[in-house]
Amino acid sequence: MNSINNNTSDVSTQQTLELWGGIECTVVRIQDQYRNQIKETGHADRMEDLDAIAALGIKTLRYPVLWETISPDHPDQAEWGWHDKRLARLRELGIAPIAGLVHHGSGPRYTNLLDPNFPQMLARHAERVARRYPWIDMFTPVNEPLTTARFSALYGHWYPHARDTLTMLRALYIECRATALSMEAIRKVTPHARLVQTEDLGKTFSFPDLKHQADYENERRWLSFDLLCGRIDARHPWYDTFIKAGIGKSELAFFTEQPCAPDIIGINHYVTSERFLDRRAREYPPEFWTDAVPYVDVHATRVPYVEGLTGPEARLREVWERYRLPIAVTEAHLGGSRDDQLRWLNQIWKAAVKLKGEGVDIRAVTIWSIFGCVDWNSLLLQNSGFYESGVFDVRGGQPRPTALAHAAASLAKNGEFDHPVLDGLGWWHRPDRYFQRPSQAVEAPQIIRSDRRLVITGARGTLGQALSRICSARSLEHDLLSRAEMDIADQASVEAALMRHRPWAVINAAGYVRVADAHRESERCMRENAMGAEVLAKACAKLGIPYVTFSSDLVFDGKLGRAYVESDKLSPLCVYGNSKAEAERRVMAAFPDALVVRTSAFFGPWDRYNFVHAILRELAAGRRVEASDDAHVSPTYVPDLAHAVLDLLIDRANGIWHLANQGALSWYEFAERAAREARLDASALVKTHGGGRSITALSSERGLLLPTFGNAFDRYFRENTIAWDADPAERAVA
Repeated sequence: MNSINNNTSDVSTQQTLELWGGIECTVVRIQDQYRNQIKETGHADRMEDLDAIAALGIKTLRYPVLWETISPDHPDQAEWGWHDKRLARLRELGIAPIAGLVHHGSGPRYTNLLDPNFPQMLARHAERVARRYPWIDMFTPVNEPLTTARFSALYGHWYPHARDTLTMLRALYIECRATALSMEAIRKVTPHARLVQTEDLGKTFSFPDLKHQADYENERRWLSFDLLCGRIDARHPWYDTFIKAGIGKSELAFFTEQPCAPDIIGINHYVTSERFLDRRAREYPPEFWTDAVPYVDVHATRVPYVEGLTGPEARLREVWERYRLPIAVTEAHLGGSRDDQLRWLNQIWKAAVKLKGEGVDIRAVTIWSIFGCVDWNSLLLQNSGFYESGVFDVRGGQPRPTALAHAAASLAKNGEFDHPVLDGLGWWHRPDRYFQRPSQAVEAPQIIRSDRRLVITGARGTLGQALSRICSARSLEHDLLSRAEMDIADQASVEAALMRHRPWAVINAAGYVRVADAHRESERCMRENAMGAEVLAKACAKLGIPYVTFSSDLVFDGKLGRAYVESDKLSPLCVYGNSKAEAERRVMAAFPDALVVRTSAFFGPWDRYNFVHAILRELAAGRRVEASDDAHVSPTYVPDLAHAVLDLLIDRANGIWHLANQGALSWYEFAERAAREARLDASALVKTHGGGRSITALSSERGLLLPTFGNAFDRYFRENTIAWDADPAERAVA
């Protein structure tokens, strides 16, 4: 066996590392309800998705042919229409599917993970799949069997909601037996069919007093592969535990006598896959405390004690040393900011390239969640619509390529990709990631290239400072420029500053912001808002530099009767709105690839220059406050705005975008809710009317990227850093 594998390795390492793709396709049962990620991300209704994947250059795709969706009601009833069309199209496009038959599921309603008949029933489905699609030669009958068994039968999250180790082992055995019988059935039809067996793999670390628990979990992580490879015999440390679970010696001999070793071991490794155990619970945030166990279980990246021991390279090396079988990374995904998504993909790719160069038979890295995923932050237990984008962002209805799409296309074609954000550190490497301060300095990974920087204008304004703060938090090097350093309405000043700083992108957060004074200072307002935005646009267009500038909801008159979307006709009523409308026209004429962000009614946690702070300050002082109940807006939480703008910039999005927190309310309703949340007496709050109802709230036909107003408002009261009774300083003009 080893000589065969070594020969295979010698051949494989001469080949280029491949980029595979994967679609989050979980169909999971929770109590009596099913969740289907293919439907929730919209892929179920978009045949054209497959062409978008092909355009990236991806030639191998993990794709669902799920039992629950084909025979949901009876094993003898099957509906193949959806799969027939899509698998035929994949074949036309030259994409080889890795057919997944059960993905974090427990099977259709007539069976479950503890059903002794589950293996034979899945094998029957597998044979039907093979006969219907004989050209498919790679299969994953059960995705992540150990992870699924843990979540379904040890932690009780998913059906059948059991909560003990012995039941978990029974579920795992049934899944692995189902895998072996399925491959046996498939190979009757397709003798050369290959098993691509996936599993989430991390490692558990601890202090010496919990070494026994860490060792237990580190032995447990191999169980699915050990079963399939026929390694669980009387000498295996978990053999007796399987026997206690009611799994007989003859049942275990099923694998030792006829192993079903994977043709490719698929490793799904996440930043959160590695854990650290610590009895000192009070050293960690309260959400990690539990009465169930006498220690906390946290992400290993959040503690300084395992520096250098974590990460994909270390885990992939362990897999190779243990099994000496071909490997692929079958899921590479990270939720969060776009820069961190790119950094994580880059780290995994580089780890695979390095190991391949050392002779490890590693075949591919799979860019996962091509169309994103929904509610995985709660393991699908909460139906809150929390969306993590992937290679494409589907929140606009039609998939929009993100920076990950550009990375994927480059990896598929050239085996490498680059972006200026790779000069920074992912959050799992940054010093501020720790739950507790390290007792001694921890050396951060070194950045090889010199930093490539952003330029942000508006150094003294709310938005400029917020963008700078968020850039620092996201390890995006930048220069925040004041008017003295670059006058955006002066061509010579702009060109000199851009030559001096040589940014990879420019964000224009400068401009005239005093709406009430704009009529009196119309010339200055037009110069700073329209002329300045245009001058910067022309300079960036000339240099080929991505460019972002900001507009306002006040480019609309509020008479439409609903929230405005990007394609609605401009209709400003005031000088300020006119200046922003003119800026939009000039910028798009000068630089069609520019990004123009319309937004509305800022409030934020880091300064006092916003409506919420002003209202709360006045009410706290017992002063009368008037607020209009006629004008309705979409309040925008500045940190959310800054994050979304940076993501769009990194994606090279262009054109007009509306970015505001979802929802609309009047200024009076805004003030009333602020008072209620702050537990202040609102009796001094006075509702005013005049001028008729006006709605300048913003929605989007391109994608609702910001969370709801309620979600943002809750976070404002947790994150606010400015006391409401602080003396207001004179507001600086950006």
